[in-house]
Amino acid sequence: MSDESEKPGEPAQERPALETPLIRPRKSTLLSGLRTSFIAGVVVAAPLAITAWIIYWFVTGPMRKLDLFVRNILPAGDSNIETITRAIPGFGVIVAIAGLVVLGAFAKNFVGQTLIRTGEKILDSMPVVRNLHRFFKNVFETALQKSARSFKEVGLIEYPRKGLWAIAFVVGESAGEIDYRLTGGKDPYVSVFIPTVPNPTSGFLIYLPRADLTPLSMSIEDAAKLVFSMGLVVPEFAGPDDAVKKLEKMAEEAANERRSLLSRLAGRRTEA
Repeated sequence: MSDESEKPGEPAQERPALETPLIRPRKSTLLSGLRTSFIAGVVVAAPLAITAWIIYWFVTGPMRKLDLFVRNILPAGDSNIETITRAIPGFGVIVAIAGLVVLGAFAKNFVGQTLIRTGEKILDSMPVVRNLHRFFKNVFETALQKSARSFKEVGLIEYPRKGLWAIAFVVGESAGEIDYRLTGGKDPYVSVFIPTVPNPTSGFLIYLPRADLTPLSMSIEDAAKLVFSMGLVVPEFAGPDDAVKKLEKMAEEAANERRSLLSRLAGRRTEA
């Protein structure tokens, strides 16, 4: 007998077969559980082991060589003082750090700056040495002295075309000839670094108007995790509406606790 929904003159509709999933979920087995636990253990242990190995290598390698080098060049003194200094672990490293601090303080005054400029002029007169000196000087100045300006802000820019957005790390304000050619001293431009994925150690340096940068409230570390994970690790974010709802919920919970406390106090008075 045909279904009542079928009308005369219309072909009978085929009844759907029993629905079966195209992809059946894999059953959890002991082997898959052990595999998952092994991967989780590797994820936890590998970063710790690599970090510990690097620290151990640095302490027993470069730091130990520096310590021995400084100890050997120190002038021999009183036997008691020399015995004490040689018994102190890392005494040569401490002396080297103190020497760098004194050298930095000397380099900041007028006499030190004059001597440094004279020494740089002598190095600039040497064909091969001047190239090496300039290269390493630029590297260390960028990495150390100007680190306060590097990667202090993260934002979104439309790249590589309109409608497509990419994470950008703000390096700093444009300066020098680039700033003069782009702005003429008017609208501010910023230099941003756009990392590539999955190799974020390479990327592109782009200058763009600050108005074209959409700033984000996430930290540099959270943005780096987002890039390293290829968008899989997304930092938590609470918008203004979520913040208002959270405050309302906290106020409601506080009011409920207050009513509960008052009711308990009233019950105790009644019993008394």
